[in-house]
Amino acid sequence: MSLNTLILNPGAERRLRAGHVWIYSNEVDNKRTPIKQFELGEQVLVEASNGKSLGIAYVNPNTLIFGRLISRDTKLRLDRSLLVHRLNIALSLREACFDKPCYRLVFGDSDALPGLVIDRFYDLFVVQISTAGMEAVVDEIVSALNKVFTPSAIVLRCDGKMRSTEGLESYIEVVQGEVPELCPLEENGVSLLAPVLTGQKTGWFYDHRNNRAAMQKHVAGKRVLDLFSYVGGWGVQALAAGAKEVTCVDASETALEVALENARINSAEDRFIGLQGDAFDTCKALIAEKEKFDVVIVDPPAFIQRRKDVRNGERAYARINNMAMRLLDRNGILVSASCSMHLERASLIDIIRSNARELDRFAQIFDQGHQGADHPVHPAIPETDYLKSFCVRVLPSS
Repeated sequence: MSLNTLILNPGAERRLRAGHVWIYSNEVDNKRTPIKQFELGEQVLVEASNGKSLGIAYVNPNTLIFGRLISRDTKLRLDRSLLVHRLNIALSLREACFDKPCYRLVFGDSDALPGLVIDRFYDLFVVQISTAGMEAVVDEIVSALNKVFTPSAIVLRCDGKMRSTEGLESYIEVVQGEVPELCPLEENGVSLLAPVLTGQKTGWFYDHRNNRAAMQKHVAGKRVLDLFSYVGGWGVQALAAGAKEVTCVDASETALEVALENARINSAEDRFIGLQGDAFDTCKALIAEKEKFDVVIVDPPAFIQRRKDVRNGERAYARINNMAMRLLDRNGILVSASCSMHLERASLIDIIRSNARELDRFAQIFDQGHQGADHPVHPAIPETDYLKSFCVRVLPSS
């Protein structure tokens, strides 16, 4: 079956030729190829205004990002065969970087599979689809996973915020096998459990793996506070690294129950404290009680979802980092992280600097972190380089 053709405005092909894969709606020649003539998720041939081929993309006539390039070869459609090939390519990177099959197997555009995320928990795979074009080949995705791997189970966690923008319904479905309430994984040599059916996103956040490993070097014998702890990704790994005591703070009681279970399977439940509540309110209470910690970890959800939220989001990051510093003992260590794509790395550094000065403290950033190798950065798409983490020694001013 032949594909329809999408023609771009003069000059609009430059970004694609430079390496980008997104086509914005205002880049389409709407007279020669009207946007509304295309179906939701349809695959099309993309041409420059002069008729030169640019590749194959899938499209959505209802979104600002109208198209996403699948291949620069017009013979390669998004089908089971291409999915198998791209999965094998993605797998080769992960196997080169990790010794256990627990990682993000597919990271969307960065693995040449826009709109698709797959997290691997040994032989269980959790699939997130965020675009109509990828939703159109969901059966082929499942088939490709079975071709490349031998999955015990496959879960579709298709309930992300972006789906509504794409005109897609949200759903969670176990399409193969049986899924335990808590799914085993290993990170930095620590055995852990993730609620893949009911937790946030896919149930786990692999992106901070390297930053958690860096944190582990500084917590032995220390009292640690883990803010926005979720199921204890940071806090339990601190316990495994010999922390004297870890207090995990999260708004979700269910998440803290899983964090406690993660502490238990690491024989550290006697050193675990769970505090359910808003992190800002909890910090206020701990400050009022004159509590002090040797290490405070700040890894909040994205306070900045859109560019227009930058100012308010930066205020929120400033508030929580200020409180964290006030809870640090002398010569304490702050781990300050952000997953907000729209928060510049330099802005978070400035937030750390300004709060240290406000509290008359001297801050030393001695380690800087990024996302792990299973979240590769697409060099033409800055949005894929989103994670920031800083280890900061906060000293008395002198």
